[in-house]
Formats: sequence, structure tokens, C-alpha cells
Amino acid sequence: SVHCHSNYATTAKPKEPFFFTYHSVMSLLKPQSQTNITVELQYQGLVGLVLFSIMTTVPCCVFLFINGTMLFTLRSKPVFRETSRYILLYNLLFADTVHLAQSQLLYLIAACRIRLIYPVCGILVMLSNVTIEISPLTLVVMSLERYVAVCYPLRHATIITIKNTEVAIIVVWAFSSLSVLTRVLLLLNFPFAELENLQMKDFCGKESMLLDPMSDLYDRAYTYFLFASAGVTVTCSYIGVMVAARSASTDKASAKKARNTLLLHLVQLGLSLSSTIHNPFLIAISKVLDRIIIVRIQIILYVCIIIFPRCLSALIYGIRDQTIRPVLMYHLCSFLLWPLIST
Repeated sequence: SVHCHSNYATTAKPKEPFFFTYHSVMSLLKPQSQTNITVELQYQGLVGLVLFSIMTTVPCCVFLFINGTMLFTLRSKPVFRETSRYILLYNLLFADTVHLAQSQLLYLIAACRIRLIYPVCGILVMLSNVTIEISPLTLVVMSLERYVAVCYPLRHATIITIKNTEVAIIVVWAFSSLSVLTRVLLLLNFPFAELENLQMKDFCGKESMLLDPMSDLYDRAYTYFLFASAGVTVTCSYIGVMVAARSASTDKASAKKARNTLLLHLVQLGLSLSSTIHNPFLIAISKVLDRIIIVRIQIILYVCIIIFPRCLSALIYGIRDQTIRPVLMYHLCSFLLWPLIST
């Protein structure tokens, strides 16, 4: 799942024709000319690094600010702390925010051409795996909660309690942690003792930690199972709400709102799934396109399917939910205007 960061260097690496052309020209030039070209290429590389970092870090910081404000909002009033769907939303948003920050960190590490040691990279990647798996699992629980609210309104208060919600969140985190523990156990099969040192030869990322065929097979199988199960559950919940909406005893407005929410959950699942094909897609196009075009495509894809989906929950609920919206807008304005007021 993100994960994309180890391929930054792969996609941004000059193709072989450019490599040979550069050295052929350098061998024919005078020393002074060689120095001038080297300095110019280093300058262009530095400018490119700064531009790429700004183009990803700025939207990332904006979304982190929005997510952080939303998290603060969801803990600011008792109604948010004592309502199951808001507790689930907080869990989803917390995982997305941690994953967003960690993804940007790995992206910048790769952009700066920094190679980590295996233990440090392993911890970062495993944290990424936990948080990215929390999102679809929490969306499943949120979809089931909406299904119960519409289809079993009289039993909703007894089924969807605070205690049951907390148990569901614990199960979600335990399931994700168990998956990560399995990945760690598979990594132990790799002969790290035979390496000269623990310094990585590639940049840190999910693919860099798939060190044997078994790890890669497990990662693919688990990802397919996770998203297929989540997709089926959300779709079935949507169909159940659609059927219940035709019943005379069902609140039409509530059913319509729940249906739209479930559709948005399907969109969120789709965006989360698209992040898993980010790296394979970049590897495929790197064989046929120019490196400059690839880097531009990579930035667009990174912002659209890695950064933006992690802020989608805050935008969806912050705009649609009539209870959250005024409180969120108040806190956003307060945080934005606080520097001006304090001076």
C-alpha cells in the first residue's frame, strides 16, 4: 500500500541513453567545460529537488492542518465523544493523518537520496502498513453502523453502543497489527547475517522490504482479500439500505443520507485501492516514457491518490455533517487567525 517512495529514485533515475550521452560529452570537453556542466547539472538537480518537495509538501501540510483541526474538533464536545459514528470517524481520521505524515516523510527521504538501514526502514514501513489497513477496515465498520441505523432503527441504540464501538476499534487495530506481525515473521527468513552491513542499497519503501517471494505473495494476497472483503461489505450495506428505503416504515431522508454516505465510502475504498497500484504503474511507464514526464506523472499521482484520499474523510464529514461543520469552521478560523490576534 504507499509505499511509493522507494520508487522515487527508480522513476527519477536517468535512462541509459542520457547516461552514456552525458559521459561521452564530458570525455570530449576541456576540464573547465566539464566543471561548468557538472555545476550546472548539480544546480538543476537541486532546483528540481526543491520544486518536487514543495509541490508535495505544501498540499500535504494543508491537509495535515485540516485533519489535525478535524481531530481536535471531534474531541472538543461531548456529542462527538459519545456518539459511535463520530468515534469511528476519529479512528479513521487518526489513521489517515498518521499515514499521510509518514508517507510524506518517506517521500522526502527518497527525494533527498537518503538510504536508511533495514531496521529503521522496517519500522517505518510496518507503521505504514498498519495505518493504511486501518482505513478500509474502519470504513467497513462505519458502513455496518449506517446499515443498522437505517434497517434496524429501533435496535440501533442497543447494538451500536459506545462499548461495542470501542471493541470494534480494538479488533480493527488488532487485525492490522496481526497482519504486520506476520510480515515481520516472514522477514526473519531473509539472511540479514550474510550482508556486509545493514545499509539499504535502495531507498526505503514497501517494495524494498519485500525481500523474498513469500513476503511478496503474502502482501498481494492480503491486499486483495482486504479490499475485496471491504468492497463486498460496503456494497451489501448499500444494497440493504436501498431495499430498506423502499419500505413505508423507513425514514426516507435518513435512508437517502445513509445511501450517499455509503457511496462515498465506496469512493474512499476505491482511492485507497488505487494507492496499491501506484508503484507498479510507475514501473511500467518508466520503460516507455521520458524521465521528465515520469517525474511529473509521479507528482500528480502522489498528490491525487496518496495525499488527497487521506484528507477526504475530513472534507466529506466536515462539509456534509451539520453537527460538525459549524464547530470545524470555528476552529479552522480560530487557528488561522490566532497568529494575527496574538500579535
